[in-house]
Amino acid sequence: MAAPSLRGFPPVINGEVERLILGSFPSEASLAAGQYYAHPRNQFWRLLSDLLGEPLTGLPYRRRLQRVLAHRLGIWDVLHACDREGSGDAAICNQKPNRFVRLHRLAPRLRVVAFNGQTAGRYAAEFAAEGFLTTVLPSSSPAHAGRSYQQKLALWRAWWTEASAKSGSRTEPQ
Repeated sequence: MAAPSLRGFPPVINGEVERLILGSFPSEASLAAGQYYAHPRNQFWRLLSDLLGEPLTGLPYRRRLQRVLAHRLGIWDVLHACDREGSGDAAICNQKPNRFVRLHRLAPRLRVVAFNGQTAGRYAAEFAAEGFLTTVLPSSSPAHAGRSYQQKLALWRAWWTEASAKSGSRTEPQ
């Protein structure tokens, strides 16, 4: 089988990260822009803006990443590479997962991992077996409109609050 034709992004992570949100793989819009969650209808940055009390959606991309890291939050995807027609997770094939063994070295304080949607959530058991607290969140993707924005935000906030309590984190949502 040929090597996957699409490559994802490096992790947004540092040694202070206590929580990590893992998506599945960047959309076509994200790959074209070279940015996580660049599709204009993806609710990821809006959810994080509301969750963290930061105006992330109005900031340049690099500044967004700095602000996310300031909250001890990292961003990455479960897949390093794959083949896919379009942007849908159902079309992913020839997938290669990221090398997560690096996480302990990159983020020694990391204790909590959330998965942005069910496709990424297929890796939850693997992370739980490594001792991480895991949660599968409703997807921020525009393709998953089964819940209202307010319902998604409530579930993302519940995760953040629970993660804070369990991990002893000092970063609280606004």
